[in-house]
Amino acid sequence: MIFFTADTHFCHANIISLCGRPFSDVAQMNETLIANWNECVNHNDEIYILGDFAFRGSTLETNRIAKSLNGRKHLIRGNHDKFADDTKFDRSNFEWIKDYYVLNYRKTKFVLFHYPILEWDGYYRGSVHLYGHVHNSGMDGSDSDKFKMLGKRAINVGVDLNDYRPVSIEKILTEL
Repeated sequence: MIFFTADTHFCHANIISLCGRPFSDVAQMNETLIANWNECVNHNDEIYILGDFAFRGSTLETNRIAKSLNGRKHLIRGNHDKFADDTKFDRSNFEWIKDYYVLNYRKTKFVLFHYPILEWDGYYRGSVHLYGHVHNSGMDGSDSDKFKMLGKRAINVGVDLNDYRPVSIEKILTEL
């Protein structure tokens, strides 16, 4: 199975209040995100993380969290993934780390990028854009017009909109 997620922000205490996450502290958030991930993703599944995996936590804690998560992990860099440049970061927890990626699956092209983009590779040929970065922006109606411009083939796979869990490619295809 293939899964996607974004904006886990492991080790980021302020994200709880910024996004209205239902956690009492960063430890509870980290534990819940890890449990939810491992409940969905098996060891041999592929999971694409569309940025902001961890935030200002120690690199050693980021290594510990990454190692505890099921699946063959692929990281699309987000603006907070500075840990990836730290010499103490264990890259072996990830298959690869890239800025952008195109995944072909069942005759559908998926463009993976941390940020929402207005047009993407294959936009006029039915391709799908998966992104993160914006968390739950637009859910209260304040920015909804901005996100409507992206169209129905642009999908936010961030945890804030997906019950703090990864999203399967099958669910995405069903929603399309």
